Amino acid sequence: MIVRTSPAIGETASSLALGNRSVMYDLLFRAAWKTLKGVIADEQLFEAAAVMVLHTWNQMLEAHAHLHAMVPGGGPALTGDRRWIKSRRPHVKHCDGNYLCDSEELKSEFRDNFLAGLRRLHASGKLKLNGDWEFLQDQAAFDDWLAPLENIRWVAYIEPPPFENCPPEQMAKYLARYLTGGPISDRRIVSHENGFVTFLARVGKTPGGDDEVEPVTLRGTEFVRRWCLHVLPKGYTKTRRFGGYWNGHRDRYIAECRELLAESGAIAAAVEAPTCSVAAPAVDPEPDTTPCCPHCKLKMRWLGFERKQGWRIIMYSSLRPHWYRDD
Repeated sequence: MIVRTSPAIGETASSLALGNRSVMYDLLFRAAWKTLKGVIADEQLFEAAAVMVLHTWNQMLEAHAHLHAMVPGGGPALTGDRRWIKSRRPHVKHCDGNYLCDSEELKSEFRDNFLAGLRRLHASGKLKLNGDWEFLQDQAAFDDWLAPLENIRWVAYIEPPPFENCPPEQMAKYLARYLTGGPISDRRIVSHENGFVTFLARVGKTPGGDDEVEPVTLRGTEFVRRWCLHVLPKGYTKTRRFGGYWNGHRDRYIAECRELLAESGAIAAAVEAPTCSVAAPAVDPEPDTTPCCPHCKLKMRWLGFERKQGWRIIMYSSLRPHWYRDD
């Protein structure tokens, strides 16, 4: 199962997070794992595990901190007996294979855990509240500011495997795509002309990201500003493992899972299941995609390229922007 969790806390709270990135992102990880662990234990009665990846952007490159988590749909029982439990809908005898836990419960618990953690950060003085945020140093003002966030729906989207009998490697590859790269890939950038950058982005708020794609145009300076919002604090770990996948539990957890799956016959069934690979049909040769010169319309020739410097070098050199500081 893939679980996406995101605090739907609005633009002002995102600004607060930008001024307190390390502690706020840490809180996001802790609140998400506490929620997953608790809801799965209470509803499904098995030991949970998760691999989580932090993302700080949306398709518009705006600040939007959220997590992508890969969570097994089963695990060792927490009921005291030695057995494997597969996630299933409550009060349903046969599992349909596409259920992890109650997403509505996940949303409310996630909201409560995150806001409780935010209150602890405030009480311990770990939040930087300067300038426009100085008024929140007062406890009453901070409580008033948080109050509206307690009564809105937060986001927790659970996505099942893409097809029946999907191998674990396929799910791992899905999550691996979020481990590398920056806020935007080159293929989404349409043009950079006359000081404006145009790129493609999904619009709307459909869960799962199936919205229509439209071109978005920003001034070059605004495009760079948005990109730089997502430079993480130096040394910050954006990929973390929890529960059975945590280093201290991993060997024991994986060994126990394999034994219980073998005893239940689940591993043998998975081996015997037909693979999802399909012979590739014959296709026509790929068309010539060599770009043409926009002026003379002749085919362009590749002469070479110069590798650009990595952002790690730029942002920690004497050439870095004056406004960039470690937090």
